[in-house]
Amino acid sequence: MSATVSDVVSLIEKIAPFRLAEDWDNPGLQVGSKDWPVKRAWVALDPTSDVVDAACKNRVDLLITHHPLIFSPLKSIDFDSPEGSVIRKAAVCGLAVFSAHTNLDSAEDGLNDLLASRIGLKNTRVLSGSGESGKCKFVVYVPAGHEQNVIKSLFEVKAGIIGSYTCCSFRSAGRGTFKPGSSARPFIGKIGEISDVDELRIEAVAWKADIPDVIASVRKSHPYETMAYDVYPLCEYDKPAGIGRVGALEEKTELYILAEKIKSKLALKNIKFAGNPRLSVTHAAVCTGSGSGLLKDFFRSGAQVYITGDLRYHDAKSAEARGLGLIDIGHFASEHIIVEELAKRLGVMTREAGYDILVEACGIERDPFDVL
Repeated sequence: MSATVSDVVSLIEKIAPFRLAEDWDNPGLQVGSKDWPVKRAWVALDPTSDVVDAACKNRVDLLITHHPLIFSPLKSIDFDSPEGSVIRKAAVCGLAVFSAHTNLDSAEDGLNDLLASRIGLKNTRVLSGSGESGKCKFVVYVPAGHEQNVIKSLFEVKAGIIGSYTCCSFRSAGRGTFKPGSSARPFIGKIGEISDVDELRIEAVAWKADIPDVIASVRKSHPYETMAYDVYPLCEYDKPAGIGRVGALEEKTELYILAEKIKSKLALKNIKFAGNPRLSVTHAAVCTGSGSGLLKDFFRSGAQVYITGDLRYHDAKSAEARGLGLIDIGHFASEHIIVEELAKRLGVMTREAGYDILVEACGIERDPFDVL
């Protein structure tokens, strides 16, 4: 069965939901049209000129990258600039370019979970925003006999989704009281008199970002002049999505021994670490890419060592002052591991969906840094 860019994007959404992306990020379609047909797709870390050239020469229809081609709004597209040159090449050869960035970092079984697994961490939890799911419980009170319209309006927007199930809600009966003021136009009861009414409490989960749409949709079908509702933030402790991971090592070890093991497991040419080489380590924190921004989260995590990329001199001094350790595996090494894995997962998903698509990992990328 033939497929389009939109069909593949729908599969990527299942792996790395776009709602998980950071506010500053720009994942999604970078170049091309969602209606373009796809017979061959590549997965790469960066949409560089070399990668796009190779994709065009190999008649690739869709290039899926981790890093976006466009991070901030463009005021112009200069074909002589590195970014503009890539956009021109992709457009001319009909290559769609798509990015899954911080949403893939944060997703369950995404890039951070993959790095934690490669290192050998167990019983992992989220490093940044641990316990915060981004979900809310929406609760609304409805007079008996009017609940079906309200429930229908809940399900017309993105409410009541739990895992693979939709239209999930709960209702319970009770008695509500209210006294309409002089300027009210009550649906039930009289101005100045206390009303005692049979009502139902209806509740459903929704993502925080979708709550305004949920409220607006329910308000249209609610009979009361003033709709009574509550929104509660929820905590989720079963592997919530978020940036970074914290987990336990299989056995207690020393910092320099752990660094050597990671260098071997990830097949690294070199590795940097800071802290007492004999530091006893039982728990480690990880973050793919540039992890300096989560240093305070690491300090609060209870882990003895932080494994990430792009660490700075003052990061090392701060960790040393606290008797902790850092292991810098580099930006490229911490993220390039997703290329083969994502290609395999998408390959399985496209076959299961019946799409006639060849999904491959781009094999020409290398770390831009060399060590003499």
